[in-house]
Amino acid sequence: MKIGRLTVSDRASAGIYTDLSGPEIERLLRATLGPDLEFLAALVPDEVDRIADQLRAFTDRDACDLVVTTGGTGISARDVTPEATRAVLEKELPGFGEIMRMQSFAKVRTAILSRATAGTRGHTLIVNLPGKPSAVAECLEILGPALREGLAHLRGADPHAPPPAR
Repeated sequence: MKIGRLTVSDRASAGIYTDLSGPEIERLLRATLGPDLEFLAALVPDEVDRIADQLRAFTDRDACDLVVTTGGTGISARDVTPEATRAVLEKELPGFGEIMRMQSFAKVRTAILSRATAGTRGHTLIVNLPGKPSAVAECLEILGPALREGLAHLRGADPHAPPPAR
């Protein structure tokens, strides 16, 4: 399975700090989906066109099965990841954002300010995650079953069949 991970951050893209959420996504997805994953990584500033262009590259050019973004889902003026994501989606899956907000709200009352979303483009599932590594872990933990089933549907496989032997 090929996975694109996109970190959206003005400061990380400028080299002001190191991206910690992107590597955390890889670690957690390997634990959730298995070790045989190929990751493509990108880091862009909080700019709608740059985010949308990278999402299109991961989906259309690179044929990723899954694209996971981290960062840019809040309400500040520079948080534009959901807008860029919606610009490239064919089908929106609002349940992803809803369940992440519900889960996070139990621990952090400001989680309702997150605007994360998800959806599909072609045969690719795209999911927005928060920018903090701890929030990435919290959200991916609850999304595992939906990720597996969604990916199986997009590949035309029976989501309830056991994984193929390797």
